[in-house]
Amino acid sequence: MPDGSYVGGDLSDLPAFGSPGSRSFPALVLNADFRPLSYFPLSIWSWQDAVKAVFLDRVSVLNEYETEVHSTSLTMRLPSVIALKEYIPAARRPAFTRFNVFLRDRFSCQYCGADRPAPDLTFDHVIPRSRGGRTTWENVVAACGPCNLRKGSKLPREIAMHPRQVPRQPTSWELQENGRAFPPNHLHESWRDYLYWDSELES
Repeated sequence: MPDGSYVGGDLSDLPAFGSPGSRSFPALVLNADFRPLSYFPLSIWSWQDAVKAVFLDRVSVLNEYETEVHSTSLTMRLPSVIALKEYIPAARRPAFTRFNVFLRDRFSCQYCGADRPAPDLTFDHVIPRSRGGRTTWENVVAACGPCNLRKGSKLPREIAMHPRQVPRQPTSWELQENGRAFPPNHLHESWRDYLYWDSELES
């Protein structure tokens, strides 16, 4: 994602464009292999970041919105799909975070199987920390609140609550594949050819 520095270009040379209005006009960002940098969350940049990247020759524009922005000397249509010119390899090992655990487990309680939004899930230690369990990929699962409370500090065999899948460290590719099952509520029609969800895309 852009960090504001845009190494390799001089921001002072960029034209100052006016706002296109109240809509946000995000740009879908693809890697150099024309696949999204990320499916969940979906890799998008603001129109300002996309325009800066275009002028600094960091990206290729694949699709555009009908909407134009204007500077004192230039007029351009806003990019809707852009691709990086340099390939960014995915990390081999994803970061161990609460969100990535939920994504690995597909936002599903690993004890009862209920699907939950992230705010309604908890971070459960299969072997409780009070029993020597560690906070690792291999010992942490997504769980709903009721199951987490029911299990408490007991071992799985003591209460007959075993995770539906053996917890393990996923690959970055596996997390991306899981993320494809959770498309955003709204997707611009111009993104259709670059995303591979089974669900119908909204215009």
